Amino acid sequence: MQIAFRTHDLGVKGLEAAVEKLHACNISAVQLVAYKFMDEIKYAPGGLDEENAIRIGKTFAANGVKVGLIGAYFNPVHSDKQKVERCKAVFKEYLKYSHLLGCPVVGSETGSFNDDKWTYNPLNRTEEALNTVIETFRELAAYAKSVGACIGMEGAAGHVCYDVKTLKRAVDAIAADNVKIIFDIYNYLDASNYRNYLEILDEGLKTFAGNILVFHIKDCVFADGKLKQVAPGKGMFDFDRILGKIKAYDKDAILVLEGTTGEDIAPCTEFIKNKWEQV
Repeated sequence: MQIAFRTHDLGVKGLEAAVEKLHACNISAVQLVAYKFMDEIKYAPGGLDEENAIRIGKTFAANGVKVGLIGAYFNPVHSDKQKVERCKAVFKEYLKYSHLLGCPVVGSETGSFNDDKWTYNPLNRTEEALNTVIETFRELAAYAKSVGACIGMEGAAGHVCYDVKTLKRAVDAIAADNVKIIFDIYNYLDASNYRNYLEILDEGLKTFAGNILVFHIKDCVFADGKLKQVAPGKGMFDFDRILGKIKAYDKDAILVLEGTTGEDIAPCTEFIKNKWEQV
């Protein structure tokens, strides 16, 4: 097992500062989102070049840091179709340079008709929305295959692939062997199903057996009719059972503590490490 953090959750800017923070926190893996922690890299076509890709990949490798996933998240059902095309171009750029960056997988969620809010919209649950996602990611999977890379897809309750079954429908329709899964229990929860989080985890592990690339690890509380994310160990999740199930599925799993920041980084890392050893 490896615990990873998104590079922009480390609270520092720049490649060298990120490596220093990783060493200080005894972290050996990352979910790389280059444009969110390196000011010289913009989220735009041409924003990542070969020189920077080589520098990032070599720096992490030389410092013993594994890149578990490359993030280039975008909204495939955004109403601004020109923006979608620009985002696809960025995604393909990251696929092109993925091996230089140190990981052959670039990932994204499946988007929302609420555009930049990425929240629930009734249109998200239509066949039109799902077909758009399928067509978009089929194109990306084909490009990825041409450069020897893979794509990662992540579902979420407020997005087009709002549950495990819908994401499975999309993956099956794309019908490419280079589609990986980013699994996040919290993402699938809302007021109607949050008590069933262990069943949703079981469903995901069974449905995507052997194809889950990373697990996003979060915790949450339910208050005032809403779910709120909190740092692992500070909410309602039973991590003995969650990590026990993940460990039985993959003892070498990459656990990304997505959204854990600041003073929570060190204690949450220790919390998850200790729990993993105990289950």
